[in-house]
Amino acid sequence: MTQTYTIGELGRLTDTKVETVRYYERIGLLPPPPRSSGNYRVYDGAHLGRLGFIRRARELGFPLDQVRELLELAGQEARSCELVDELVQAHVTDIERRIHDLQTLRQELTQLLAQCQHGKVAECRIIEALQPHVDGKTTG
Repeated sequence: MTQTYTIGELGRLTDTKVETVRYYERIGLLPPPPRSSGNYRVYDGAHLGRLGFIRRARELGFPLDQVRELLELAGQEARSCELVDELVQAHVTDIERRIHDLQTLRQELTQLLAQCQHGKVAECRIIEALQPHVDGKTTG
């Protein structure tokens, strides 16, 4: 007999909240399971494997649309993995861009912090730098 799981068990085994499992079903990432005579969802090993795949891809930062693409490609075992490589390369490029943006942000904030005179808020260079500027004038 095939191993089956309740939604709670599936969630515990994959470290996924029940609401998230339902959401993945609703958006079509996880196929809806059959129902028991008591109308409870009954998941099997295929659901467990697919949810584990989704969770791992999400942990690696893939957005849901790319997870969907990866799942579709995973089901085409005889196909070349060129599209998988392209998808992952696009994700790596996006991560590199975000790292660059974060490094720039860190540098900017570090420079602001270095200008701190530890005086009063009214004279704070950080607060001043955060104020929106319109036509060269600080608003507020």
